[in-house]
Amino acid sequence: MQIYSCDDLKLPASVLAIGAFDGVHKGHQELIRHAKTQADWMQMPLVVYTFDPPPRVYFQKKLQLASLPEKLERLRRLGVDHTIVAPFDTFYASREAKVFLDEIRNMNPLSIWVGKNFKFGANRNGSTDTLKQNFHVNSLDLICCQDGEIISSTRIRHLIANNMTAKAEQLLGWQTLEI
Repeated sequence: MQIYSCDDLKLPASVLAIGAFDGVHKGHQELIRHAKTQADWMQMPLVVYTFDPPPRVYFQKKLQLASLPEKLERLRRLGVDHTIVAPFDTFYASREAKVFLDEIRNMNPLSIWVGKNFKFGANRNGSTDTLKQNFHVNSLDLICCQDGEIISSTRIRHLIANNMTAKAEQLLGWQTLEI
């Protein structure tokens, strides 16, 4: 897997998955597996566009579920061909949605995969609807665990805060939780 900064990757075609992917939990894994299946079927590379640190870690000082090296290793294990790591800071967060759209055009995504609640750009002005005006976009319904509860980074952080690390590890879907 090759790692790039925001402006460095230019491709003739790709399948693109975008998200914070903090922890690369089971919900993230499902989204990336769908994107990988499509990329393989279309015989093109799978690109993941992610952020370091994740926006909630940056803005809300939330617990980061996986370090950048851990996240990159988990993405590699899921078969991602290229990963773009955007350095998330005040400057990045202030960029207009159009700048982000122009950036991802460099990869010529024939298909984009995002979570239902994906937002981007200054003041979170961009959404999946914005993406759909410019690209073919796929999103998955929220993934639930066997208890019927939504798998999310927020829920995993809550479990960790309440010393329920075994349940958090189960939702992450990786062998050990390293915090």
